[in-house]
Amino acid sequence: MEIDFDKMGGLVPAIIQDADTKTVLMLGFMNQEAYAKTVETRKVTFYSRTRKKLWTKGEESGHWLHLVDIKADCDNDTLLVTVHPEGPTCHKGTDTCWGEKNENVNPLLFLTELQDFIEKRHEEMPEGSYTTSLFKDGLNRMAQKVGEEALEAVIEAVNGTNDRLIYEASDMFYHLIVLLTAKGLRIEDIARELETRHKPGWKKH
Repeated sequence: MEIDFDKMGGLVPAIIQDADTKTVLMLGFMNQEAYAKTVETRKVTFYSRTRKKLWTKGEESGHWLHLVDIKADCDNDTLLVTVHPEGPTCHKGTDTCWGEKNENVNPLLFLTELQDFIEKRHEEMPEGSYTTSLFKDGLNRMAQKVGEEALEAVIEAVNGTNDRLIYEASDMFYHLIVLLTAKGLRIEDIARELETRHKPGWKKH
């Protein structure tokens, strides 16, 4: 990635955004050294224009910004840095430097976060993990589990309580995401399919 550090005298603005909630947390500045340190340590580091030195967010407070990704804009002179924040971001103790709450206003976004976690399990296959055991059992067993959990959800819908229905449906969704991961698919693929079906003129295959 080419970054134009020369345009603003060696600095570029870095917009910090929560990778999960998409909330903008703060704005800082990076020089080439701060950028390199951020990439190397996976903790966001800035250049302080007042102190004239590098500073890593959290080095005093423990409220680190754990790096997820960095993108440059179309002019290569502004960075969008997505992070997982550890604690409040602002030095005043608020979640953001604008005093806003950093919370996931749409719980559906957690399904993406959950699949990211399941994909990591698929890559690392740690011992003692239930998710790992499902991948090891193979595709047929994963598909069987989806069917079993779907049946349990149906039973609760007909003869059970709403709380139990939510519980069993959650099991079904979890095992479905495991199955999708094994097939190289994402929960977003299902969302896109449903979005397509919602458009006027859609016809069943």
